[in-house]
Amino acid sequence: MDLSGFSAFDFSEGVPYFSVTLNGLTFNRSVVLKLGSPTYVRLLINEESRQVALQVCEETTPKAVAFYKPKKNGVLSVRWSSQDLVATFKRLLENDFQEHGYRVDGELIEDGLMLFDLNSAKPLV
Repeated sequence: MDLSGFSAFDFSEGVPYFSVTLNGLTFNRSVVLKLGSPTYVRLLINEESRQVALQVCEETTPKAVAFYKPKKNGVLSVRWSSQDLVATFKRLLENDFQEHGYRVDGELIEDGLMLFDLNSAKPLV
């Protein structure tokens, strides 16, 4: 059988998601891997549709923020602890995170662009 056009499924990546708690946002290893371990991204928020996008970009792109930096322990997650960012998500999710945080699954829309829908956020228990 001709297997051209097929590619092996990578079981090590898993489902991309971020979690948000009082302590900040954490993007899991799948987000980092599916975006190609970018050094810089832009965090884009559409308050009307309650969607968030991570867009890979260059350091010189307006509002670019540092994203992935290799760690000695090999951990591939990214954590942002900005309290201004936490406050934004408190407002968007209409919750103060005192009882629990949230998990928001993502989808790679195209190379270098991942979309997260806050409407489908699930409580962390």
